[in-house]
Amino acid sequence: MNDLLKGQVAIVTGGNAGIGKAISQKLAAEGARLVILGTNQETGDAAAAEIRQLHPASEAKFFSVDISKTNSVDEIIKNVVETYGQVDILVNNAGITSDQLLMKMSEEEWDRVLDINLKSCYNTCRAVVRSMMKARKGKIINISSVVGLMGNAGQVNYAASKAGMIGFTKALAKELAARNILVNCIAPGFIQTRMTDALNEAQKTSILQQIPLGKMGQVDDIANTVWFLATPLSNYITGQVITVDGGLVM
Repeated sequence: MNDLLKGQVAIVTGGNAGIGKAISQKLAAEGARLVILGTNQETGDAAAAEIRQLHPASEAKFFSVDISKTNSVDEIIKNVVETYGQVDILVNNAGITSDQLLMKMSEEEWDRVLDINLKSCYNTCRAVVRSMMKARKGKIINISSVVGLMGNAGQVNYAASKAGMIGFTKALAKELAARNILVNCIAPGFIQTRMTDALNEAQKTSILQQIPLGKMGQVDDIANTVWFLATPLSNYITGQVITVDGGLVM
């Protein structure tokens, strides 16, 4: 462990499973004090307890909140700021899918994906930005997807939400640059998780044929990129979309 994030306060949404959990573990391992936001109390408490055991200095805590609800997010983040005095790093990782062809997609399927994936960015960023502006520093890292860059049949809601995150990132980066708050976006490709493990062999073969490196990424590939963007090593980078995809999008 190095000290690049020692004592900094990091919020990770959806940080209790999959890519989000790997991000939480990485930031905690590198010295950050960690707050995880999610909806599953059981897995959230378990993830926070595991991180505290491995990295006691992280003081990892989990808060159950629907991040699509503005008032609920405001209340939680106000509590975090009052408790820790600051928020240095915000990682918007929470996301869902509800795949369906557009002609069959319900309004509920559209709204829920946009609310969780995109409105949540509005909620969390709006809630932390005043504290960051006062401190004249901060790192906001939004986890989008290559689907937001290239589209994918049956995922118009997901693609729209992830493309929206990219535009949101660039606009917010321009708003906050004068206050030394850096806003960047990561667009993961196919990352090995429980979701990809459920694919059959034919599906996996088809996916791998599209990836120049010929393999899926690992959750640590995303966590390491988040770490880089969260540290002073990235202090001259803002408004960017970093694809972590094995060369899928070029």
